[in-house]
Amino acid sequence: MSAPNDDTDRYSYARAGVNIAAGNALVKAIGPLARATARPGADAELGGFGGFFDLRAAGYKDPLLVAGNDGVGTKVKLAIDHDRHDAIGIDLVAMCVNDLIVQGAEPLFFLDYFATGKLDNGVAERVIAGIAEGCRMAGCALIGGETAEMPGMYAPGDYDLAGFCVGAVERGEQLTGDAVAAGDVLLGLASSGVHSNGYSLVRRLAADKGWKLDRPALFDNERLLIDHLIEPTRIYVKTLLPFIRAGRIHALAHITGGGLLENVPRVLPKGLHAQIDADAWEQPRLMAFLQAQGQIEPGEMARTFNCGVGMVLAVAPDEAKGLAADLAAAGETVFTIGTIVAGERGCTVTGSDETWSAQGAWTATHHA
Repeated sequence: MSAPNDDTDRYSYARAGVNIAAGNALVKAIGPLARATARPGADAELGGFGGFFDLRAAGYKDPLLVAGNDGVGTKVKLAIDHDRHDAIGIDLVAMCVNDLIVQGAEPLFFLDYFATGKLDNGVAERVIAGIAEGCRMAGCALIGGETAEMPGMYAPGDYDLAGFCVGAVERGEQLTGDAVAAGDVLLGLASSGVHSNGYSLVRRLAADKGWKLDRPALFDNERLLIDHLIEPTRIYVKTLLPFIRAGRIHALAHITGGGLLENVPRVLPKGLHAQIDADAWEQPRLMAFLQAQGQIEPGEMARTFNCGVGMVLAVAPDEAKGLAADLAAAGETVFTIGTIVAGERGCTVTGSDETWSAQGAWTATHHA
């Protein structure tokens, strides 16, 4: 019986392209990042098969749990192509926690999924540091996650992200939209940029128009275009939570894919219609740039991008002015953007001549 000729006959996981040692080193490196997100209810120790959360320690008596998961779409590709890995994790958290806050829920804990072909610990650690920072900003604990190294699934350098978040709201305090009534005022909270929707169009424009992303933006010579485009999604949790708990907000809509037109109706009861006036706030220069570059119709803008408004609140008319002032004092930029009227469930966005580069007065409507 002959011995194996040499090591070429011996198979191992490492030989197949999976580096267990690198995975272990990453877990060790991100432990302190996770611990920095600890909050009442979670001790944020990593390494077990699951993470515990104590709702009573978090101060809840009779809570409803609310769960959500999301990714960041092709914005990840922008981060990869331009070595901007540090804030993409904030986007991941933002997309999940902003969806919880619109239900009235406080985000409690977060789990992430990071998948790549070959683990580059420098990149992975930067991404996960961003996730931890997003969790810290949202007040939720990063209690676990999965790092998957899958040779052959991803091109070299590519990775993908997913996030899963659980929140809680005391029974009776959840936002369902049932409180919305005709006459309610719509307040808009400014976005920090494109957020995490519409990047397939952004990347197509960049390729077709030959944008130089590593040069100052045409509309801002102080800042690179890539930095405008990669700006992380704003997290609205900490400013909104006290006002939700005080019963001052009837409904919230997170403006993601589908824009203002399609997201606002999602929180309206039947028989109510949102009227939004695009003249009520100034279109951000980045949005104007995207629109001009793509010759995008105003109505298409209203269903593709957030157009400068990342969160919409429906509030009682006698509450609107005071709440707008309180939100501004808490650090938000607030616009009064419209009203709720009786009508078919949906949303109409209108603008006058030259608003959003229109060549005349315009109207865009979506029926839910």
